[in-house]
Amino acid sequence: MSLIPSVFGGRRSDIFDPFSLEIWDPFEGFNFPSTLANVPSSARETSAFASARIDWKETPEAHVFKADLPGLTKEEVKVEVEDGRVLQISGERSREREEKNDKWHRAERSSGKFLRRFRLPENAKMEQVKASLENGVLTVTVPKEEEKKPEAKAIEISG
Repeated sequence: MSLIPSVFGGRRSDIFDPFSLEIWDPFEGFNFPSTLANVPSSARETSAFASARIDWKETPEAHVFKADLPGLTKEEVKVEVEDGRVLQISGERSREREEKNDKWHRAERSSGKFLRRFRLPENAKMEQVKASLENGVLTVTVPKEEEKKPEAKAIEISG
């Protein structure tokens, strides 16, 4: 049972779905001049591309990124380093082919593209980035340079 009143229309996408290309407009159906209906579809899709949920944690040794990408293979995901310190994670889930004789009762799994970009701090070793995809979880590890601790020099006190 849906908790969203029917006044909001037959929305099929989930706002928490990282592959959803549909943007829910709570004012859709109302005659306001600034609704998403007036935004070109390319702009709506671009804003939806950035919806993949990614965790970023920093450990003493590395920056670690984790993304849930169920059903994707490593061939469908790209991890790139751009402009020196920008980590880009992108991918696409293809839409399932519909056969002529198929009768769909429910279609909740989404398809489409996603794209996320992260500017990394100066201590990131961009030439040593590693990525792995296991059980639908992408893990990207960016090692950190060791912090140089200032050496304390003892000064002799005269007197």
